[in-house]
Amino acid sequence: MDAGAVAPPEWASCGDVDYAGGTILACGYRVLLQASAEEVWPVIQGIGGQAGYYFGNYLWKLRGYVDRLLGGIGFRAGRRHPQELHTGDALDFWRVLQKVPPHHLLLLAEMKLPGEAVLEFRLTSLGNGVTELTQLARFLPRGLAGLIYWYALYPFHQWIYGGMLKAMAHRVKKPILSGPGQVAPKPPTRPKP
Repeated sequence: MDAGAVAPPEWASCGDVDYAGGTILACGYRVLLQASAEEVWPVIQGIGGQAGYYFGNYLWKLRGYVDRLLGGIGFRAGRRHPQELHTGDALDFWRVLQKVPPHHLLLLAEMKLPGEAVLEFRLTSLGNGVTELTQLARFLPRGLAGLIYWYALYPFHQWIYGGMLKAMAHRVKKPILSGPGQVAPKPPTRPKP
């Protein structure tokens, strides 16, 4: 955990219109579970470190090695505590920007990228013990290199993020009512504590 305030990049939470500050590229998945948000939250909060990313762990580690070769921080392979996360915590090559248990977790990528990236998990209670788990990856590309990076890796992002959400849903050990399926991400909003 680093000292000092941690603030999300403005583009990740302000909800500006598309033309206001560049194109934000996104990939989102959702699943409906017969479980409360409190039952799903430990799986979300347990991501990374020794537990891994629930799907494609070798690819996450490979990305860390590539990052290290490019002069980045690489895959730190760790977290401060195995079950708890706090705002400001380092989580492999992510930084915890926001945590509102049991509804929201926002991670900022600290790896070398031609742009800025966040990974977000949202839990929404729909009533009758049903919870929607949404995972959103958003990227603000920097120039042509950023656009090429996003579109070249987009098929892999779909496979990895879809598989990751499915594995997380199974890890909850509650009935999956629908999904996981791709969803058009909603504009970013500031979560309410």
